[in-house]
Amino acid sequence: MSIQEKINSLNPMQKKAVLITEGPLLLLAGAGSGKTRVLTHRIAYLIEQGVRPFNILAITFTNKAAREMKERVAAITERGDEVWVSTFHSTCVRLLRREIDKIGYSNKFSIYDADDSERLIKDILKELNISDKVYPPKSVASVIGEQKDNMISPDEYMKMVEKDYRLKKYADIYFRYQERLKQNNALDFDDIIYKTVQLFKEREDILEKYQDRFKYIMVDEYQDTNAAQYQLIKLLSGKYNNLCVVGDDDQSIYGWRGADIRNILDFESDFKDATTIKLEQNYRSTDNVLKAANSVIKNNRDRKDKALWTESESGEKISFHLSSSDREEARYIANTIEKCHNDGQDYSNFAILYRNNALSRVIEEQLVKASIPYRLLGGTRFYDRKEIKDIMSYLKVLNNPNDDIAIKRIINVPKRSIGDATVNYITEYALENNISFYMALCEVENIDTLSPRAKSAVLGFVDIINELALDTMELSLTEIVENVIENTGYAESYRVVGDDEAKGRLENIEELKSKAAEFEEKNENATLDEFLEDVALVADIDGYVEGEETVVLMTLHSSKGLEFDTVFIAGFEDGVFPGYRAVQGDSLGKEMEEERRLCYVGITRAKRKLFITAAKSRMQNGARRFNTVSRFYKEIPSNLIERTEEGLSVKKADSGFNFDLPRVKKQATRINSNPYKMPEPKNVQINYSIGDKVRHMKYGIGTVLDISNAGADFEITVEFDNAGVKKMMSKFANLKKI
Repeated sequence: MSIQEKINSLNPMQKKAVLITEGPLLLLAGAGSGKTRVLTHRIAYLIEQGVRPFNILAITFTNKAAREMKERVAAITERGDEVWVSTFHSTCVRLLRREIDKIGYSNKFSIYDADDSERLIKDILKELNISDKVYPPKSVASVIGEQKDNMISPDEYMKMVEKDYRLKKYADIYFRYQERLKQNNALDFDDIIYKTVQLFKEREDILEKYQDRFKYIMVDEYQDTNAAQYQLIKLLSGKYNNLCVVGDDDQSIYGWRGADIRNILDFESDFKDATTIKLEQNYRSTDNVLKAANSVIKNNRDRKDKALWTESESGEKISFHLSSSDREEARYIANTIEKCHNDGQDYSNFAILYRNNALSRVIEEQLVKASIPYRLLGGTRFYDRKEIKDIMSYLKVLNNPNDDIAIKRIINVPKRSIGDATVNYITEYALENNISFYMALCEVENIDTLSPRAKSAVLGFVDIINELALDTMELSLTEIVENVIENTGYAESYRVVGDDEAKGRLENIEELKSKAAEFEEKNENATLDEFLEDVALVADIDGYVEGEETVVLMTLHSSKGLEFDTVFIAGFEDGVFPGYRAVQGDSLGKEMEEERRLCYVGITRAKRKLFITAAKSRMQNGARRFNTVSRFYKEIPSNLIERTEEGLSVKKADSGFNFDLPRVKKQATRINSNPYKMPEPKNVQINYSIGDKVRHMKYGIGTVLDISNAGADFEITVEFDNAGVKKMMSKFANLKKI
């Protein structure tokens, strides 16, 4: 079939989107509307019209989506594999590998993951004599990441906050953090785009080089872009203006990590003479599922007007089940899946989605009891396991000896009698002499504070690294990995232990070797830095493999981009989904609108059947909570829903839980028309929310973990930096928001 015949098989709106090739184009692509098909056919059509594949750039958000798009483009046009299709971060890393020396870095830079960044921040806090209790590394990393997402440099941030003592400390740390990253020849994950934009702004010749290279640019999931990504695209497309962005404002669910919905909502004003096309025909879900999704999302005020429709059948009604407790809710889900499986459905047809990971525990317990195979997406990633991070740190050092964080991780792994005190003395020497940690290791004989035994141990480690580095010059990628595993004594240290945990770690190490070999097979003449780059850019969703005979459990955020025959959305209660912070705010506030978009995403994952479940009582943060059914449930027309309700009492349903039953009964007598909702406290006002930092006269500074009704007052759960977790009533706590 020719390209033209394939284009003619598209629906009218899809075909129109493919045939418009010049100028700015906004494709508002609803869930399941075939946007990947449109993008791949548009690329093929451009090539058919004489555009060189070399001049086309297609950007996605996940490696999985990039691989799928590249394969589909290659399948419909001969030169499709020549098109540059990759994620934002992969695109920028490829550019920086070639050009970052123009802004003072070596092209052999390391990429730090979240754990590496937090280790570096801990080191800096020590250097600045700042308490990591008052300034937790994770919080500091979040503040720094937010500035980079908004293209705010350390100097600019310092000017913004110079009159705020606490924020000025963050600025000091940010400034030192960037200095240390550069000394280590390393970028953190946020730097990848930040530094690319910086490069383009500082070097117009480099920008023009890539503007001429990428004359036609397509961006998928545009609603998820942040300020830095927006600037990157604006700069790259600035010369030829042939920019096609595809997205759905109704699926913008990453505001909490910097995504700016205004990027898609304001596209027509940002890019003059833009054409807008709506892709509203859905090819995934039944009519009832789509009607439910449309009825929920139309309650959002800040959105483009559109509605999904389908030529498919109405399908089954949406099942809503209200259980007496979270345990009974989980049991209902497990029993329903098992019944469907006995009727001939594969376990791979089912996905269980929830608002936060804490809800998975009780569901997992019931799946185990029912002997239902499942896998948890978003748990500990393979590359986050200790043994894998250790081996990867060795590989990072071989690629970039200036990577202080990687060296410090492995200097005593396996044990070489190099303790923390030795590392601290060497660190001080490196700072005093303005050299890298590795250079300080090589000059260890000059450090008078170290004992002869410590110096000998350090030099032994340096010899190991030097020998590995020499071997690396002559070995293939797989051989390099195997050489590190064996010749550092790392694998042997676990073989000696020989218990089940050690055997499991050895199995993971063998799997790493297999992954290196697989990478080498797919990439001719694969290099170590290419392998390290590939590992650094792996996302959670990239680990999802369709068709495995298991039920999938994941958060609603993780489910975006996936689809399943049958979907369960658990915890459909106010305070759970939508979350407590959104419930406390304005019903049309930004947080509630994002929660509603998340609900829309969850509903539209279902192809054939959707189950929504809720519980009258639920264990949250160590206490029994009584939540009302989610307001999102009430936004779905009743004629689309088949409702069932369990008639068991809380006591009978939860006999396995250890909680204060008399207290629950006492609360139940104080309620009004709804036997499962506490009355709202009157004449009580609090100015803090879950996640806020507060100060207590006795316990000091802490983080609010939970706020729950307690009749005439609020019960506040706070984790204090020095006093641990405390529960208190708001009237007597006198907490002050920081």
